[in-house]
Amino acid sequence: MESIISKKPPEGLSRVDGRLKVTGAAKYSAEYNVTGVTYGVLVGSTITKGSIKTLDTKLAERAPGVLSVITYLNCPNIPGYHTDNPPPKGPLKIFYDEKIYFNGQPIALVIANTFEQALFAGSLISATYDKETHQTDLKSNLTNGVLPGKGKDYVRGTEDAYKSAPIKIEQEYTLPTEVHSPMELHAIIARWDSDNKITVWDKTQGVKSTQRNIAQAFKLPPENVQVNAPFVGGAFGAALRTWPHEIAAVVGAKVIKRPVKIVLSRADMFTSVGYRPHTWQKIGLGATPDGKLVGITHEATGQTSVYEDFTEGAVNISQLLYACPNVNTKYRLVSLNVGTPTPMRGPGEATGAFALESALDELSYAVNIDPIDLRLKNYTDTDPISGKPYSSKFLNDAYKLGADAIGWSERNQKPGSVAKDGWLSGYGMGGGLFGAYRGAATVTARMMADGTLILQTAVTDIGPGTGTAMVSIASEMMGITAYRIRFDMGDSSLPPSPTQGGSQITSTVGSAVHDACKELKDKFKQINGGADSTDYVQILKQNNLPQLEVTTASKGGDEQGKYAMFSWSVHFIKVLVNPATGVVKIDKAVSVADCGKIMSPKTASSQIKGGTIMGIGMALTEETVIDHRYGRLVNNNFADYHVPVQADIPQVQALFVNKPDPYLNPMGAKGMGEIATIGVAAAVANAVYNATGKRIRELPITPDKLI
Repeated sequence: MESIISKKPPEGLSRVDGRLKVTGAAKYSAEYNVTGVTYGVLVGSTITKGSIKTLDTKLAERAPGVLSVITYLNCPNIPGYHTDNPPPKGPLKIFYDEKIYFNGQPIALVIANTFEQALFAGSLISATYDKETHQTDLKSNLTNGVLPGKGKDYVRGTEDAYKSAPIKIEQEYTLPTEVHSPMELHAIIARWDSDNKITVWDKTQGVKSTQRNIAQAFKLPPENVQVNAPFVGGAFGAALRTWPHEIAAVVGAKVIKRPVKIVLSRADMFTSVGYRPHTWQKIGLGATPDGKLVGITHEATGQTSVYEDFTEGAVNISQLLYACPNVNTKYRLVSLNVGTPTPMRGPGEATGAFALESALDELSYAVNIDPIDLRLKNYTDTDPISGKPYSSKFLNDAYKLGADAIGWSERNQKPGSVAKDGWLSGYGMGGGLFGAYRGAATVTARMMADGTLILQTAVTDIGPGTGTAMVSIASEMMGITAYRIRFDMGDSSLPPSPTQGGSQITSTVGSAVHDACKELKDKFKQINGGADSTDYVQILKQNNLPQLEVTTASKGGDEQGKYAMFSWSVHFIKVLVNPATGVVKIDKAVSVADCGKIMSPKTASSQIKGGTIMGIGMALTEETVIDHRYGRLVNNNFADYHVPVQADIPQVQALFVNKPDPYLNPMGAKGMGEIATIGVAAAVANAVYNATGKRIRELPITPDKLI
């Protein structure tokens, strides 16, 4: 259980877990000293498609310190796995059979007394294969795209209406595969406490979802699965699901009857825990000469694995962002011999926004209208799909805030016309939206005799500062200073709350904290003879009570059926481009969020800045490269896969409209984690065009594409 006591009052409240993190006192999943722990190393396949013909583990089994080698040949039955042959589409079943679906797929788990012994023994395993022809290249398989599962094409008004408009834009845009690249590697320690009871320390965005998944796989009562995730060192969607290595650790611990720790290598992080999928998009925009949209057509084809369909709403943003009477979208999947993708910050919308917002920028030049004015001309005050009013929308305010801060008035509409000291200068913008949600959560609030307020719920914190926001809400509600508040989380035995993802935690868990504090205050008022007072210590003393406690379940009402609820963002970028070398420098970045009332200003600012940096990486540096001859990644490390570093990033300015949403939740807050990235890549690409006159439609924007 993670316990955090804030050391500062809510005015300018810094991270309540900051001291623990900077002093090294915060423990991550691989750092627990579990008695008798052993070390597991996964061995991956060296082919990309086919089946294992022979698998020789004898040398590994005889190596020093080795306790067990587990493969599909000797893996104990995992009760929750289907026994259909072939198995139905779904998550990869580790050590299930001899089939190989992608390069690096785990074929063995070596368990030893030390990590080094396990790593060495893994190198002794020998496998031969019956190889089959693999497919790993999306571009050469675009014609094989199929409509996924229960998906269907979307049509509003007239299909392909853009084609008959006076002004037309029709272009293709490509986003390569990106990986999440958190600092903390995925890791798990699994310990069986009895034949039907297990404890795990795991990197997960949801201790309750991991509890359910392990319970289902091993047919255990959920309460017999204890999941601990007190700190998570970044995830961005990669820890939303229970991956095969987690199941492998649980199996391994069962086999050797000792705890097993598995820490993925950085190379494993590129193949084993998902990624943002390589996606091809085609946008058709039609408009009147004065810039009024007539039609939008958005097609996208993304990759998935051959064993599981992963879909995301890459085309949905075109249905929602602007007022347009005629919109049609199509989304297709291509199954390839790669691991399964997974949501990555701004899933779907970040991909779609690159295409839509780039195309809209192209339209702005075609009609010779300022990009902000073009967006305002197509502004919508009601949801284009449902016709419902928005619970709140102040995106027009965000446009003005960002334009003023970036110095948009200095922008020249003619591309390539501004140069200084040998560098071309340009401005770009791009925006986005993401659904605003309120789910269900339960919080226990306990006031102790010494005046400490303890809040407890099972939510995890992957880095945005959840604990800080919850402490801020409770401090305001209870009328006490934040340093008297402790927030316990990351423990599956605590009251339930949702997985951290989809920009819903402040709205959902914050509402539960709000409601629990309200109920606790009412209870104090009741035992205090109906009088309001924040002298909780004195009230407990007068009533001879060691503590007062409530457990409150909270969820949204019918407001989500009455209103369309979204968070909104707009990003402004100024770039400098060297015309001789093609080097792009981000000179200034301003990101503005319209996401309701800001509960924790410092951590909110960090969220927006971090998301903007991820968007800059998407635009300029990040791309996985596969040698399609072998289906193998060639840049599965931080030397060759380029995430932005400090030298790439200027001071990012994060701004907030900061107007409460009156309907979503009692605080007036909405999510911001996803919108921090959605639209950034397009803003960079648009700025590069404004600087150079060169339109780059395939990310990343590397120097070779500009010279």
